[in-house]
Amino acid sequence: MADISAIFFILLILGIAFPAMLTAWWLLFPNLIQRAQTCVEKTPLGAFWLGIILIIGVAIPVVILLALPFGPAKFIGWMLLGAALTVSTLGSAGITAHLGARLSKHSALTPLNGFIRGAVILELAAFFPLIGWFFVWIPAILISFGATGFALLNWTPREKAVSVEVNTQVNAQPIPHNL
Repeated sequence: MADISAIFFILLILGIAFPAMLTAWWLLFPNLIQRAQTCVEKTPLGAFWLGIILIIGVAIPVVILLALPFGPAKFIGWMLLGAALTVSTLGSAGITAHLGARLSKHSALTPLNGFIRGAVILELAAFFPLIGWFFVWIPAILISFGATGFALLNWTPREKAVSVEVNTQVNAQPIPHNL
C-alpha cells in the first residue's frame, strides 16, 4: 500500500511541477518562448521535421556515450540527455503559449491564466492512455525540439507575400451588360 501511495504522490507532484516549470520558462525567457510560439503557430511541420533531425543528432552521441564501459563517458551521456530534455522544454512552453493564446482568444482569460490552462491541457492530453501517448506526447516532443531549435537560432518564419492586383487602366470602356 505504501508503494502505491508513493507512486501516486510522485505523479501528483510531477503533474503540478510541469505547468509550474513551463510558466517559469515563459516568465523568465519571454522573447525565446514567443519565437517558439511563433514557430509552432506558423510552421508546425517544419518544427516537427527539425525536431526529428535534432533528436537523431542528440540520440547518436548519447547512445554511444552510454554504451561505452567508461564511467565518465556514461555520466557525460546522461548529462547530455538531461540537458537536451531540459532545453526542449522551452519548445514545450512555446506549444503551451500557443494553446493559451487560442484559449484566451475564445474566452476572457488573462494571458497568464490562459498559459497555465494550456499547460494543464497539454499535460492531461499527453497523459491519456495510448491516444495521448502516441498522438499527443510523441508529436509534442518532436515539435518542442524543433521549436526550441528554431527559437535558439533566432529564426522566424517568412511572412507570406500578398499580391494585390491594381487596375491601371485609364478611361476604360464599360462592358455592355445586354450582350
